[in-house]
Amino acid sequence: MHPALTRGGPAYGGSMPDASTPHVVAITGGHVVPVSSAPIDGGTVVVTDGRITAVGADVAVPSGAHVIDATGRWVLPGFVEAHGHVGIHEESQGWAGDDTNEMTTPNTAGVRAVDAVNIEDEGFRDALAGGITSVVVKPGSGNPIGGQSVAMKTWGGRTVDEQVISASVSVKSALGENPKRVYGDRKQLPSTRLGTAFVIRDAFGRARHYAAGRAAAVAEGKPFAPDLHLEALVRVLDGELVWDQHTHRHDDIATALRLADEFGYRLVVNHGTEAHKIADVLAERDVPVIFGPLFTSRSKVELRDRAIANLATLAAAGVRVAITTDHPVVPIHFLVHQATLAVRDGLPRQTALEALTTNPASFFDLDGRIGALEPGRDGDVVVWSGDPLDIDSRAEHVLIEGRTVYTWDADERRGRVVERAERFAS
Repeated sequence: MHPALTRGGPAYGGSMPDASTPHVVAITGGHVVPVSSAPIDGGTVVVTDGRITAVGADVAVPSGAHVIDATGRWVLPGFVEAHGHVGIHEESQGWAGDDTNEMTTPNTAGVRAVDAVNIEDEGFRDALAGGITSVVVKPGSGNPIGGQSVAMKTWGGRTVDEQVISASVSVKSALGENPKRVYGDRKQLPSTRLGTAFVIRDAFGRARHYAAGRAAAVAEGKPFAPDLHLEALVRVLDGELVWDQHTHRHDDIATALRLADEFGYRLVVNHGTEAHKIADVLAERDVPVIFGPLFTSRSKVELRDRAIANLATLAAAGVRVAITTDHPVVPIHFLVHQATLAVRDGLPRQTALEALTTNPASFFDLDGRIGALEPGRDGDVVVWSGDPLDIDSRAEHVLIEGRTVYTWDADERRGRVVERAERFAS
């Protein structure tokens, strides 16, 4: 471990503390960037029993606290990957580790990503090295309606359930080339863009009818057979779940807006390659865009207008934006580097940091827990060697809910993850 990173006791690991004794960590002396408020030079962040309890320039360090000396370093909230497939599209595992798409019927709204996440996927270790402490894991985009996303921490549990923030935060949907190709190759519905829109429209029409029938059955005290796909869509109609719309071309984005108007659900555009072409429309309607990945090949027609500068255009129009690697399309730890390139191409620095933290948290109603250094939020804190938007900076100390999960060893030039065997040793 880098000698300047810790003092006042060993880093977390080994035996669990006495449950009656508060676990307190104080990160002191750093350039604290809460993101949701102004930076603080020489600031202190205190985390007690997993939650942030104090942030400021004149914060007293509680007696008995484990102190992390961040002098000369930057302290930020853990980053949030707003759209990825880590854990369900495992690296180096081929077909055996790919559970991203249940492409056996066009509407699989009832399936849940949480049921397929392998927390031992190497992508989670990479996420820690990139300062990412939370991720929204989504089914893929082969179906018009792909299934439910899970919001989770990137480390810390023996099972995925112990890392879950919310087991279902959205339903993933896809417009454009992907479902058209998948089902068109099978000569079945949907083989066109109009067919894909029909599948989505028909499914929501059925969901409305289903909700009415269910309500009537409950009122009359009659049994009612559940349909898990329609149950999920009713939760979208009720505003409980976000509608995560995979869409690249501006005409597909227009279709996404049309469908949202018809059914009144909360829309978040995912990818948005051509969203800049109707940026004013998206801004006026306050439809957020999870943009990216920013540096990939133009592997299909709908990506031909891909450009990093498009993100700055969106933000300048007033669109709330987040940034995605779409892991494993781009390795997840490159998330911050995408933000750096976006700044180079015109995105304001503050907006870039918001795109990695506060914005994705707010898109999925997670801003009570993650995305900023504020009292009451989870103690997900990252100590960087310098400005994280500087390509030379690296995450040196990562805490999730106040527990050290990753450190950088400057002498050996390698990162160290606190493995689960250590985390839960007795």
